[in-house]
Amino acid sequence: MKNPKKIISQFLKWTGISILTILFLMYIVPILFPGTISQQVKVFANNHLAGKLDYKKTHLSFFKHFPSLTVSVDDFILKGSKPYQEDTLLAAKEVAVGINLKNLIFNQEVKIDEIYVNDAYANIFVNSKGEANYNVYISKPNQNKKNNSEEGASVKLDLIKLKNWDIKYIDHSARVLIDAKGLNYIGKGGLSNDIFDLETNLDIDKLDFGLNRIFYAKQKTLHADLITRINTNALTFVLRKNELRINELPLKFTGFLSILKDGYNIDIKAASEKTTIRDMISVLPPQYLDWAKDTKIEGNSDLFFSLKGRFSELKNLKPRFKARLLVKNGFVSNQNAPVPMENLNMDLNLDLPSLDTEQLYLNLRHLGFDLGKNNNFRAKVTTKGMKEMLINSNIKGALDFSTLDQALGIKDIEMKGLLNTNLIANGIFSLDKKLFPKTKGYIKIENGWLKTKYYPNPIKNINVTANVNNTDGTFKSLGLKLKPFQFDFEGNPVYVDADLNDFEDLLYKIRAKGVLNVGRIYKVFAKKGFDVSGLIMADLSLNGRQSYATKGQYSKLDNRGNLILKNIKATTEYLPKSFFIKEGNFQFENEKMWFRKFFATYGKSDFALNGYLLNTINYFIERKGTLHGKFVLNSNYTLIDEFMALKNGDNDEKSIQVEYAKVENPKSSGVVIVPKNLDVSLEVNAKKVEFKGLELNHLKGLASVNSGQIFLKNTNFDVVGSRMNIDARYQDESPITANYDIALKVKDFDVQRAYKEIDMVREMVTAAKNVKGIVSLDYKLKGDFDKNMRPIYPSLEGGGMVNLRDVEVNNLKMLSVIGDNLGAKAFDNPDMKGVNIESHIKNNLIHVDKFTFKVSILRPSISGTTSFNGLLDLQVRVGLPPAGWIGFPIVVTGTHEKPKIKIFSKTGQGIKEALYNRKINKVIREEKRAAKKSRPQQREVKEIQKKQAENAEKQISKDLKE
Repeated sequence: MKNPKKIISQFLKWTGISILTILFLMYIVPILFPGTISQQVKVFANNHLAGKLDYKKTHLSFFKHFPSLTVSVDDFILKGSKPYQEDTLLAAKEVAVGINLKNLIFNQEVKIDEIYVNDAYANIFVNSKGEANYNVYISKPNQNKKNNSEEGASVKLDLIKLKNWDIKYIDHSARVLIDAKGLNYIGKGGLSNDIFDLETNLDIDKLDFGLNRIFYAKQKTLHADLITRINTNALTFVLRKNELRINELPLKFTGFLSILKDGYNIDIKAASEKTTIRDMISVLPPQYLDWAKDTKIEGNSDLFFSLKGRFSELKNLKPRFKARLLVKNGFVSNQNAPVPMENLNMDLNLDLPSLDTEQLYLNLRHLGFDLGKNNNFRAKVTTKGMKEMLINSNIKGALDFSTLDQALGIKDIEMKGLLNTNLIANGIFSLDKKLFPKTKGYIKIENGWLKTKYYPNPIKNINVTANVNNTDGTFKSLGLKLKPFQFDFEGNPVYVDADLNDFEDLLYKIRAKGVLNVGRIYKVFAKKGFDVSGLIMADLSLNGRQSYATKGQYSKLDNRGNLILKNIKATTEYLPKSFFIKEGNFQFENEKMWFRKFFATYGKSDFALNGYLLNTINYFIERKGTLHGKFVLNSNYTLIDEFMALKNGDNDEKSIQVEYAKVENPKSSGVVIVPKNLDVSLEVNAKKVEFKGLELNHLKGLASVNSGQIFLKNTNFDVVGSRMNIDARYQDESPITANYDIALKVKDFDVQRAYKEIDMVREMVTAAKNVKGIVSLDYKLKGDFDKNMRPIYPSLEGGGMVNLRDVEVNNLKMLSVIGDNLGAKAFDNPDMKGVNIESHIKNNLIHVDKFTFKVSILRPSISGTTSFNGLLDLQVRVGLPPAGWIGFPIVVTGTHEKPKIKIFSKTGQGIKEALYNRKINKVIREEKRAAKKSRPQQREVKEIQKKQAENAEKQISKDLKE
C-alpha cells in the first residue's frame, strides 16, 4: 500500500500544475488569438449593424467575467437608425461578449454566447409616423451550409447580463413613455434554440410609466422573477413562472402571447391576492407615500385583471380587458384623529370589450366608510358606454371635513365644513341625443374652509347648495339650481347664483359678483400659468334663452354687466408664449360681449382690440360651436415669428401634437396654428409687422379668421420702399405644415433692394442680382410652408406678369454667352425697358411666355422653361433689321451659371418636372433633364405644363373670391 503522504503530495502537485496550466492558458490565449477575435468581431459588427458604432479601448480577458473569455470595449456608443443617425441609441461604460473557448482553440471560430453591458444609457424613440431609432441590426437571410465558412463571428446566446442601466422609451405613435433608472437584468437559457425557457431576473430602482401624458406609475421599484417558454418557430411566449413586485404590491401572471402575421393572440391573467391595503397604497404616486408612513392603515385588498383575445389592425380585432379591485374592512387613522376612518369597503369592476371605450362597463358595486357617529359615505355607480352612457348611481353621505382631514392625517391641506349629499340617477346621458338620466338630488356644503401649505391665508365661508332634477330622461326636463355658491378670499367676497332649466334650449338666470385675485388663489393650489397680480372683477346679470340669440330675438335677452381683467397671464395650447392681458374691460349688452378696453402683449408684440363677440353665452355653456365677432385691431409692433408653434416660450401646457412635433423637430420653428372655433372679422392697423427679418410697415386692411383659416382682403403695406396690395389665405395643417394662396400687386419697386432684403426673391429669381431699376408685379401663387415656415418651392403653383418699367440688365450669363458667340457685346447690357414678362409656375418649373426686347439693332425674343434650381431650356429668336421680321433661332440649355447655346437650332433638351405630394408635403422627385425629344414633342409637353399652371392660377382666384 502506497504511503498516504506520498499520494497526497502527488495529488497536490498535479493539482497545482493543473491550476498553473489553466491560469497560464487563461493568460496566453488572449495573447495568441487577439487578431482573430478582434477582426472577426469587427466583421460581425460591420455586417450586422446599420447604426454608427464607436468605442475607445478593447480588452481580451478571462478575468473580467470569470470564467468566460470575454472581448470587451470601453466607452461604447451606438447611434440610431434612419432618420436618427446622429442621435445616441446606446451609450455604455463597458460592453463585453463571451467567447466559446472550444470553437476558438480547435476551429479558429468566434462563437458569441454571452453578452454583458454595464453602466449604460439607452434612448429608444419612435416618432408619430412610427419611425424608430432602434432598427440597427441588419438581419441576414438563411444561408446554405456552403456559406458557413464565411469569416466573422456568430451569435448563439445563453446569457444576457445588464448592470446599472437607465432606459428611456418614448413612443409618440402609441403615446407611451417608460423611464427606468437603475435597471439590472439577467436572462439565462438557450436563447438561440427554437424552443427554450428564458429565466429572467429583473430589478428596477425607479420606474415611470405614462400613457397619453397621464402617469400611471411614478418612481416605482420593480422586481421580476420570470420563466417564459419561448417557441421561436410559432413566435409564442408561455408564462410559466411570473412573479412581479411593484413597490410592496406582489403580482402573479399566467397565460401566453402568440405573434401572428397580422397581429397577436393574447390570454394573460394577473392577480394580487390576499394583500393589504398598505401594499396597494404603495403603488400610489410618491407624494402620497410619506403620508402613508405616518398613518395607521389596516385591511385587506385583492386585485385581478386579464387581457384576452386577438389583435389585428387589418381585421379590426382587439382583445378584451377586465379588472376587479376589492378592499375589505379598511381602517385608516392618524394619531391625532378624534375618530378613525373605518369600515372602508370597495368593490370596483371594469370591463372593456375590444379595448373600445364606447363599450366601457364600470361597476362600482359598493364604496363606503364611516367616520364615527352620523359621519358616513355610501356610493353605488354603474356606467356603460361613453358617448351614449347608461348610468345607474346612488350616492349618499354626511361628512365633517375637519374629522375626515384629521382621520386621514393629510399634511398639506386643512379642511373644515359640513358636506351633505343625496343623489340618485338612472338613465342615459347623451349630448348628441340630448338625453340625461332621471335624476333627483342635492349637494350641500356649509361653512367650508380650505387652507394649503402653499399660501398662508385660507379660502373661507364656502357655501354651496346645488340641486339637480330630471323627471323624464331628456335635456328638456333637466334643471340645475345653484343657490348660492359663495366664498371669501383675502377679504373679497365672491357670489354666484344660477338657475338653469331646459337644456335643450337653455333658459338661464345667472348673477355673479365679486373680486378674485387669480394669482393668489392659484397659489393656494400651487398652480402656475397666471400672474400673481392678476385680478378678475365681475358684476354680471345674465337672463335669457339660448335660442333668443340664434333666432335674432335680441329684445328678449337681458344680459348686462361688466367683467374686468387686469394683469392676467393666460396661455393657449397652440402658442409657445403667454398672453399678458394688461387690461380687459368686457361689457355685456344682450347678444354682444363688448371689448371696451383691451390691451394685451404677446412677447414683443402688442395689441389693442375694440369690438364685440356674439354667441358667447352659448359657447361657454356648451363648450363647442363657433364664436362670431367684429373688431378693430391696432398694433405698434407684431412679430409673426414668435407665434410659430415650435418656438421656445414659457407655456408648459402645449397640445400633445405640438409637444411631439417639438421633440421630433428640435431645430424647427413650426408654423402658426390658427384657432378652429373663431369666425371673426378684423379691421387691422399695424405700424410694423415683421416676418423672418422682412419688415412690413403701415399695414392696413381687412382680415378675418374663420374655421382655422386666416384671410386678408385688400390689405396694403410698405415693403422695400414700395406699397404692396395683397389678397391671401392661410391654413395650418399640423404644427409643422401649412398651405396658402396669395394674389399680390406691387408697383414700382427697386429690384436690387428686393433682391437684398427678401429671401424669396433671391431664391425664386436668381437672375435679379444682374438687374437694376424699377419693376412692377402682378402675381398669384399657392403653395405649402415647411416646418420652418419657409415656402416649399416644388409646391408652388400660379403665375402672373412682371413689368420691367425702367431697368438695366448687366452681364446676365445666359445673354452674355449669346453675345460672345454672335460677336455682339450689346447682349451684355440689353434694353429691356417697358418689357412685360408673363410666366407660370408648376412643379418647380417656371414657364416663360414669349417676350421681345432690344439689343442695339437686333430684336431678340425669349420663351421657354427654367427651374428654381437653375436648369435652362429656353428658345431665343434673334430678329434682324429691319424690324426683326427675319431672324435665326438659338437654343439655351445648361444652367444659369453655366449656360450652353446652339445657334440655328430649335431643338433644346426639356426639363422633367418635379413631383410633389401635397398630402404629405414631400418632394417625391426633383426636376431633372428629360430625355431628348423632337421639337414638336417638347412643344406639346410645354403646352400641357403651361395649361396646368394657368388652371392653377384660375383656381387661386376662385379660392380667394370664395
